[in-house]
Amino acid sequence: MLPEYPAAFWVCAVAAVLLIGVAKAGFGGGIGILATPLMALTVSVADAVALLLPLLIACDVFAVRHYRETFDKISVVRLLPGSVLGIGVGSFFFGYFSDHERVLEVGLGGLALLFICFQFGRTIILGALQKRRPSSLEGALMGAAAGFTSTIAHAGAPPVVVYLLPQQFPRHIFVGTTVIFFASLNILKLPPYWGLGLFNSDILMTTLLLSPLAYVGVKLGVYLNERFSDVWFNRVIYGMLFITAVQLILGGNLLQMALAG
Repeated sequence: MLPEYPAAFWVCAVAAVLLIGVAKAGFGGGIGILATPLMALTVSVADAVALLLPLLIACDVFAVRHYRETFDKISVVRLLPGSVLGIGVGSFFFGYFSDHERVLEVGLGGLALLFICFQFGRTIILGALQKRRPSSLEGALMGAAAGFTSTIAHAGAPPVVVYLLPQQFPRHIFVGTTVIFFASLNILKLPPYWGLGLFNSDILMTTLLLSPLAYVGVKLGVYLNERFSDVWFNRVIYGMLFITAVQLILGGNLLQMALAG
């Protein structure tokens, strides 16, 4: 029996899964932050993050196969230990606010807006960055921040980008490093999510139905990575993310009203 979700949910879910695959395999994962706010327009934040975690792992399986030999091992090793602490803090935060849906929605919207500001700031200062290898302490701190934001909203990319950018890796190494790190991070998030009771039969059935799209999204991401600049693609995504973030902060559901009428 199919889970009972509104039509708007399936529209958002298909878009979110394809976007995750494209983001992971083609653009270093950052634009995938749109997926959680997009899903949270039609279901609760808790259901949105629970639905997306197995789908993220499905995307990871396909993306890791492509990038398994093109990543920076030192960066992954320095980021992962701190991420464990971040996951623990994020799980506590999520569990504490799980009964306050508006707090989670506003927090998610605010996090999305901060991400947009970060991306604009990154663009401005990118030319001024000096190439260097950040320290192990910096890796631990950025890993902890990534673990926290990834746990509450699957939005761990900004701290990882902050750590990787000064190293000025070739694009395929940069993307490959994010793929391997977040594949590990998503596996580490499974036990806390299970302990928080986020998974149920409807969640698992829905992720099973949507999982083939993970392969499609990853293949599309690889294709775009090899052929297109990410400038205009990112502009479209950030525009969508801005609208979605404002929607979450203001409340209501303009998307469902638009699809209904």
